[in-house]
Amino acid sequence: MAGASVRVETKGLPELNKALQHLLEQGQDMSAVYQEIGEYLLQTHQQRFIDQQAPDGTPWEPLSSTTIERKTRTDRVLTEEGTLADTLHYQLNQAGLDFGSNQEYAAIHQFGGTTSPFSMFSNQDIPARPFIGIASFEQDYIIDLVESHLVHALA
Repeated sequence: MAGASVRVETKGLPELNKALQHLLEQGQDMSAVYQEIGEYLLQTHQQRFIDQQAPDGTPWEPLSSTTIERKTRTDRVLTEEGTLADTLHYQLNQAGLDFGSNQEYAAIHQFGGTTSPFSMFSNQDIPARPFIGIASFEQDYIIDLVESHLVHALA
């Protein structure tokens, strides 16, 4: 290696070798911590529907008068029967986890846009009401989960 470098060898330190090997093995299989993160995200996102707010804490745009006329439940934004909130799920994969909803209309509520001319409510402007995301306090908690998992691997 060119430049400056430091070499760390653990020869003659079997306890350190064992701890590092265990940490390496634990770091290769993070499925348990990913599952814990997925369950945590389900809880926080369900709360988001109760609080009616985006991940950054801003309230969702109120319902329009047109929407209020069409809905049976007018006291909740993004909630008629609870389908959108109920379809939030996570899936573990090699790189971590995927989190979201498989409902077709989830994207238009997340990002906003204009409905299709062929939709139930054609050519309607829908404001963005982000419901998927990670708030700063959630990020801190997730980092703590990962750190705890790795610290436990050293124990």
